[in-house]
Amino acid sequence: MSADIKSHDSLWDDYNQSDYMQQTKNGLTEALVRQISAEKEEPEWMLTHRLESLAQFQKMSLPTWGPDLSTLNLDKITYYAKAMEGQAQNWDDVPADIKNTFDKLGIPKAEQEVLAGVGAQYESTVIYHSLKEEYQKKGVIFEDLDVALKKYPELVRPNFMKVMPVSLHKFAALHGAVWSGGTFLYIPAGVVIDEPLQAYFRMNAKGMGQFEHTLIIVEAGAQAHYIEGCSAPRYGVDSLHAGGVEIYVREGARFRYSSVESWSKDAYNLNTKRALVEKKAHMEWVGGNFGSNVTMLYPCSILVGEGASADHLGVAFANEGQTQDTGAKVIHAAKNTSSNIVMKSISKGGGKSIYRGLVEIAPQADNAVVSVQCDALILDEISVSDTIPVMKINNASATIAHEANAGKINAEDMFYLRSRGLKEAEAAAMIVNGFIEPITKELPLEYSVEMNRMVELEMENSVG
Repeated sequence: MSADIKSHDSLWDDYNQSDYMQQTKNGLTEALVRQISAEKEEPEWMLTHRLESLAQFQKMSLPTWGPDLSTLNLDKITYYAKAMEGQAQNWDDVPADIKNTFDKLGIPKAEQEVLAGVGAQYESTVIYHSLKEEYQKKGVIFEDLDVALKKYPELVRPNFMKVMPVSLHKFAALHGAVWSGGTFLYIPAGVVIDEPLQAYFRMNAKGMGQFEHTLIIVEAGAQAHYIEGCSAPRYGVDSLHAGGVEIYVREGARFRYSSVESWSKDAYNLNTKRALVEKKAHMEWVGGNFGSNVTMLYPCSILVGEGASADHLGVAFANEGQTQDTGAKVIHAAKNTSSNIVMKSISKGGGKSIYRGLVEIAPQADNAVVSVQCDALILDEISVSDTIPVMKINNASATIAHEANAGKINAEDMFYLRSRGLKEAEAAAMIVNGFIEPITKELPLEYSVEMNRMVELEMENSVG
């Protein structure tokens, strides 16, 4: 991702011509689901899965417990579009207009300098994927999930949509019916990957839907860090992102999943992310959410092994006309488990930030330890921040700490920075970046810089 973004326009108004959309139709039908499966030459069990998911989707209602989704017209979404045939084996083979889009995001440069592997998805299909040879030799698999479905059925089939079942909610069922592309990452037991792996997902066309599926298996004692980035241009009509992430962290393994999402402000970001964490394993979620009309995102860790632990760190920025409904879910299902949740939200221009969290302690989860901290920064008189924590404590031995704070930019801090020559907007951006520093410091330097730049873009014309 590039730190050279100059303005909101270059971030959300830059898009390519999409002649391939002439071959597509809006709306979801059984014929389309069958077409997706046929074009991908999927095994019969996957077609069955898709059709069963479609049937569930058609029976289920929209969620009513969170932001209002009634204005989202699902009949006007394009659920599947291919911008190019096949997958490029070399970056130079990617069509020029698509390649230029990812060049602006810094993907090829990042691959060369800091990444162990990289994947790039454009609309419904992965257009490029690579992994450093040294990790291939260690048995690491980093593939487009469409490819892995056929190459590694013994790994994909037993785990696909098991920790993220289609019965979760309507958009999980939709995802099960029309998922396309995404990442499959398999790390063998004991393998440690010191460099991050990255995938970047780009929606380009008007009214598009993107439904990538990320499936990650981290075997016993392995360690790795995976980063996802997402973006889409602005057209003034609804688009939909309903991806899925499921992660299996085996005994004694450690895994970090980071994401920086910068959707356009006509996108609905309704993503589902869940991890199953086994004995003495550790799962970390680090996320930044910017843009979108509505975001509903609550990464979930299910601690099923004794001594399992999870960290959830997140930032959400709600600007004018936006609702950022984000948070975390942790289910403690075994003894001596622990979790730490730190969420930061910023609201300006009438935006609405909501922390929505769930901590559940199962009856058998003796000696669980939980810490939840929610901090909100409200930048004007018309913006809103809410905290909706849910605690289901079914074991009296649990130790629970919850702290929520809301505040505004301190006038003395602003005066001090202005007295040092900073403009008002620059001073405010510096204070906001300091507010989210506990989250950004957990990202590699280039991604931390990018998140700070996103804050600067959101802060443009925010004061004065």
